[in-house]
Amino acid sequence: MCIFPKERKGGSASCDLRIENENIAKSGQNIKYDINVLLQYGIEVKGKLFDTMLAHYLIEPDMRHNMDYLSETYLGYKPVSIETLIGKKGKNQLGMRSVDLAQLTEYAAEDADVTWQLKSILNKELKDEKKLFEDIEMPLVHVLSKMEMEGIKIDIPALKEYSKDLLNELIELEKEIYAAAGVQFNINSPKQMGDVLFETLKIDEKAKKTKTGQYATSEEVLQKLVDKHPIIKLILDYRGLIKLKSTYVDTLPEIVNKETGKIHTTYNQAVAATGRLSSVNPNLQNIPIKTERGREVRRAFIPNADDHVLLSADYSQVELRLIAELSGDEDMIAAFQSGQDIHSATAAKVFNVPLEQVDRTMRSKAKMVNFGIIYGISAFGLAQRLNISRTESKEIIDNYFMKYPRIRQYMDESIDNAKKNLYVTTLMGRKRYLKDINSANAVVRGYAERNAINAPIQGSAADIIKKAMIDIQSELDKTTLKAKMVLQVHDELVFTCPLDEVEQLKPIVKRGMENAVKTRVPLEVEMSTGKNWLEAH
Repeated sequence: MCIFPKERKGGSASCDLRIENENIAKSGQNIKYDINVLLQYGIEVKGKLFDTMLAHYLIEPDMRHNMDYLSETYLGYKPVSIETLIGKKGKNQLGMRSVDLAQLTEYAAEDADVTWQLKSILNKELKDEKKLFEDIEMPLVHVLSKMEMEGIKIDIPALKEYSKDLLNELIELEKEIYAAAGVQFNINSPKQMGDVLFETLKIDEKAKKTKTGQYATSEEVLQKLVDKHPIIKLILDYRGLIKLKSTYVDTLPEIVNKETGKIHTTYNQAVAATGRLSSVNPNLQNIPIKTERGREVRRAFIPNADDHVLLSADYSQVELRLIAELSGDEDMIAAFQSGQDIHSATAAKVFNVPLEQVDRTMRSKAKMVNFGIIYGISAFGLAQRLNISRTESKEIIDNYFMKYPRIRQYMDESIDNAKKNLYVTTLMGRKRYLKDINSANAVVRGYAERNAINAPIQGSAADIIKKAMIDIQSELDKTTLKAKMVLQVHDELVFTCPLDEVEQLKPIVKRGMENAVKTRVPLEVEMSTGKNWLEAH
């Protein structure tokens, strides 16, 4: 590959680049990274792509996918480690520019050679996964690259002000915790906290200890004790605010790119075995949405220009729609097709009352069952969530399966097929391997069985939004619109859009998301706009 001077960036200098030739296919390991680097120098990678990392991800989704592992596994060869060139991670690690050119050339040539050899092997290994690879994962690479390069603006002054508000709240919470404990201690010390909770306050006489001999005070442990003493909720609130402040409110301004004034998250295609995208720097998937304080973080995400707005498009109840689709339950499909509120429709069936007589309590219980069924909720689990007796929760679940018999059948068939094949598949053929489905250990087997039910639903939702992203970007590329897709979080897409383009953008997004796959159950999308992400969602 010829090396171009940085002046080429953004310029129009012409050069017969093989890399920019659409008729020449390109292979790479984590090729999106290379695409983004070259884009910074004005070089656009064109032509059919083959990414060895993504190919292996589809073949063995639960394994590692880095080049060193693939090389040793498939070629029996251990490549030169990058650490031999620039040193181990840390403050003393060098940059690639400091490496001797001859040494760097040999290292790069080895990478290219290993990747090329892997490509020929993995291309043959792709069988049932070939269509998913060519139609979804590889076209998505360019879409994600554009989103990462575009980035999104952050309202830094708003975050700094919010940080002060959180600090004040933490100070007040600290006082309340000390008052409830009757003693001052280091709230951030698990050991001191454990001693206060279980020795001073004696909240749980059977409190468990960790391997190091101190009391266990994880969130999971404390959640079970939340009704035992007022201090527990105060501590959980304190921890939540600390995490929110340190992970997002104080960190987001620090990762803003100095050149663009935006944050540029990195999307990972080859991490979640379900097929879901994940992201880092920042991790957008974990931005809190359930609490008011968490939602406030979204207020700091703003359009890329003053005359723009953010448009949020979110699939409505996509996982429930998919369990109806996958199970083929006619009553549930009919409820979605007629546009009924699915939780009210479920409540009417489960509680055997006319739809118009469904009250808020009935709907709430039905909603919990609808979402819980996807994750294999038990009568005990439902009883805990709804604060009802186990007898009542069992009756609700039994009635649910009586009214929606195909859902029970789907769940049983999914487990049976997984036990026979050791994997389940999504609507688009993505495989989720479940090697523990026949385990003699009931806990391990139960976890695999729940995945057998849930993985096709989660994975299908992941495939659908990926296909939607590809179709929307393809349509945007054919227009002169300045609107850009900037974020993907779970079942939601976010766009920055000039005010005068909103009405043109909406049908493109709606069409792309609702028609991503052909299903009996209609896919519905809710859209709204705002001057920030919170307002738009």
